[in-house]
Amino acid sequence: MGDELAGDDVVDAVLTASRTLIAVVTKSLGAAAEDTTIAQYRALVVLASRGPQRMAGLAGALGVTPSTAGRMCDRLVHKHLIRRHRAQTDRRAVQVSITAAGRAVVDSATKRRRELLAEILGRLPAAQQAMVARTLQAFAAAAGEIPDNQWPQESPEDAVAAEGADRVSEGRG
Repeated sequence: MGDELAGDDVVDAVLTASRTLIAVVTKSLGAAAEDTTIAQYRALVVLASRGPQRMAGLAGALGVTPSTAGRMCDRLVHKHLIRRHRAQTDRRAVQVSITAAGRAVVDSATKRRRELLAEILGRLPAAQQAMVARTLQAFAAAAGEIPDNQWPQESPEDAVAAEGADRVSEGRG
């Protein structure tokens, strides 16, 4: 059989690795974990990686119902980590997008996660590190995950427009 794994063995190996990754995610949230659940953090990552979303699109990306996504967004808006605003292309549609504070949570957790992952990977020989990287790239692509270096960057115009939307949504405009 060699290094080949059967179907159940592959799933078991990924399941075990996923527990490790969840532990890394939890550790990487640090102080933000007190105020932000992993599900809320995932919503922040989706918004950071894919840009503003309508509620149905966010719900689909998270694999939850629109009402669940709506309640999650209510909590994140209250924490000033995301904002609601009218879509530029359809003024009737409401979108949600990440705020600078939300992006800071994602960026800080990502930085810490990189450190934790580098520590774990450092325990493997270089050839195994490369194999793990290739395998996980394929796995993430199959899951539809967007690599960090392909995330949209907020333009200065978006930041100004978002600040105005924040004032309006908070009754300050």
